[in-house]
Amino acid sequence: MTDATTPDVRIHDAQDTERPGAAVAPVGFSLSTRVLITLAAATLTVAGMYFAKDIIGPIVLAVVLVIIAHPVRPLLEKRGWPRWLATTTVIVVVYLILIIILGLLVLALAQFARLVTDSADQFEASARQFTDWVNGLGLSAAQTKAISGSFDPGTLVGIVLAGAKSLLSSISAIALVFAYALFMAADAAYIAPLFARYRDSRGHVIAALNRFASGVRSYMIVNAIFGAIVAVLDGLILWALGVPGAFIWAVLAFITNFIPNIGFIIGVVPPAALALVTGGWGLALVVIGVYIVINVTLQVLVQPRFVAVAVSLGFTITFASVFFWGFVLGPLGALLAVPLTLLLKLLLLDADPQAEWARALSGDRKPEEEQPESRSDHEESAPPASHPAA
Repeated sequence: MTDATTPDVRIHDAQDTERPGAAVAPVGFSLSTRVLITLAAATLTVAGMYFAKDIIGPIVLAVVLVIIAHPVRPLLEKRGWPRWLATTTVIVVVYLILIIILGLLVLALAQFARLVTDSADQFEASARQFTDWVNGLGLSAAQTKAISGSFDPGTLVGIVLAGAKSLLSSISAIALVFAYALFMAADAAYIAPLFARYRDSRGHVIAALNRFASGVRSYMIVNAIFGAIVAVLDGLILWALGVPGAFIWAVLAFITNFIPNIGFIIGVVPPAALALVTGGWGLALVVIGVYIVINVTLQVLVQPRFVAVAVSLGFTITFASVFFWGFVLGPLGALLAVPLTLLLKLLLLDADPQAEWARALSGDRKPEEEQPESRSDHEESAPPASHPAA
């Protein structure tokens, strides 16, 4: 006899466990515990990447550049070139891309420094006009000082210098990219033989790696093409409107085109602000209107469709990846957000044969899922053959 407050504890013998309806105790951690452990491990991984961003960023950039230049190798080897010469050519292509990028950035920064010096008086005059306008609003002294301080030329120059410092730190990291690219291009010469050797035993992993490389290459090519179009159009129109530093803003438009969705906003603020200072509200509104027509049409409406098809990522994941990788790796992470997301997708989803449903959720859809057949509500389906109306 047991007390009412004492739990009824029953001990099952071997015969009880062998009955068909007997309950079996779960083995391992519960679902909630596994989720918490996974989140904790992910947090530690992200924190480690954040503190090692000065090393990880250049490595990822080198990987992307080698992937872009790698198709040159099989083309040359098919023509009978020796492996060492094909590898040297890949390295030269990567170095040429880096040199062109560095040249554009250095030239744009030099012109920007001269532009800031030449436009200092105009910035001061615009700041005084803005302060007088704020004073006429009838706000308190503290509020007026806070609002006027946001338009202080010294504050603006400080923000620009902070951005330039971050950019220069990225440029200094490119020196590491030169070294990484050299060794990666040399190691890439043995990728094809390794894939051929393990194609039967590791076919799924090899297919995932090929999809990753193809996606990264397609993404960079699509962005480079659209970025060049946007940069040329923006630069020519800004030059025609008389906005100072048209070449600088064209280079900025090209670079920010690699930042999905929000690159347009980053690229339009500096030329619009300079147009406001030099030509007033009329010129600033014209610049904003031109950017909306060109950049929104190409970057927001047209380009994402090609990018989504090229990389098999959903629009939401592409948009969120900019903020995530920008937080983890800084400006370089924002520029390489899509390649980094593709790498994460490769490690977690593409290499797992049982994660097909998760790949579909991430945007990797089959052709028949892209344009599903839809019928209107009033459209009736054909009756079966046994139906009297058939």
